[in-house]
Amino acid sequence: MKEVYITATNCITPLGFDVESNIDAIVNGKTGIQKHEDSSLMPMPFYASILNNEKLNSEFEKISADKKYSRLEKMMILALEPIIKNSGVQLSSKTGFILSTTKGNITALQDNSETSFQNAHLDVLAKNVADFFGFKIQPIVVSNACVSGILAISVAKRLIQSELYDHVFVIAGDEVSEFVLSGFNAFQAMSDLPCKPYSLNRTGVSLGEATAAVLVSAEAKNAKIKVIGDSSINDANHISGPSRTGEGLFRSIQNAIKEAQINSDKIDYISAHGTATPFNDEMEAIAINRLGLQNVPINSLKGFYGHTLGASGLLETVIAIESANQNMLFESKGFDEIGVSESINIIAKNEMRNIDYFLKTASGFGGCNTAVIFEKIK
Repeated sequence: MKEVYITATNCITPLGFDVESNIDAIVNGKTGIQKHEDSSLMPMPFYASILNNEKLNSEFEKISADKKYSRLEKMMILALEPIIKNSGVQLSSKTGFILSTTKGNITALQDNSETSFQNAHLDVLAKNVADFFGFKIQPIVVSNACVSGILAISVAKRLIQSELYDHVFVIAGDEVSEFVLSGFNAFQAMSDLPCKPYSLNRTGVSLGEATAAVLVSAEAKNAKIKVIGDSSINDANHISGPSRTGEGLFRSIQNAIKEAQINSDKIDYISAHGTATPFNDEMEAIAINRLGLQNVPINSLKGFYGHTLGASGLLETVIAIESANQNMLFESKGFDEIGVSESINIIAKNEMRNIDYFLKTASGFGGCNTAVIFEKIK
């Protein structure tokens, strides 16, 4: 089977507009989650991780003076532009493009017009971003709740292994909107403080926005990491509640390990979903214990970024790649005291640790689960 690599990464978040600034913020314990009072988004104050619009617009103006792009499109273009520019990859028929999102340009619906309705379609979002760069092929949209970002890597891997493409550029993004905030608030799932994944005192999710981009390639040149196993299983438990036994996540990880052809004790680190909601965190702890991975260091990055929906899996993979390359485990920010029924090895503070293999997991509404295993290139 053809080997698949990640050769370039980037991200745009409230913590910084490149990977280096994001890592610097994480190492220094800085969170993007802040208290916001914006009645256009919610009638009451809320905690979320939101990009500064002036910074976003000024950075975008450096690469384009075109005013037609939406806020999310600007975020996505900014994340992808340096990767395409520096890759040397030709945007030919052998170069694919995947766009991952949960809600896309959902804010376009606020205008209540036929044009705005069309702009809210995910295929229009993908075409707008693809056309900016001049991709020759039709973009692929991956939209599967909150596993979308990491699932996009799985899709890219399989497209390359099927020899349909030699390279695939992947972009993932979502923004904080009235629609998303009201939805999670209706579930009574939002925290009244910055979220605390896996903690006894957690009170729910904090939302966030970001974009992340990677280049997935069949070529090992400049490779940061190798993608060696993946699986996505839907347990069909409930429209919004995960399986109480973690069945979908359990099987996803189990299958990914089997494809990777490594023993589970080779996994040095788990970058988990960790939304800080009672059912998600509990389900993950159960699945991890069922697999005998309870002693593997694990973190959630939601305490830094909030839950960035369709961007989360890809963003957290970008950060996990840096974690592996720097041999540093980053703290699971907000964690205080274990608050799940099964013991798991939460990373409470930054520490140096050799990382050769790591596992990225994600779970989402509708019972979807995805697991991908990565190997560091030495």
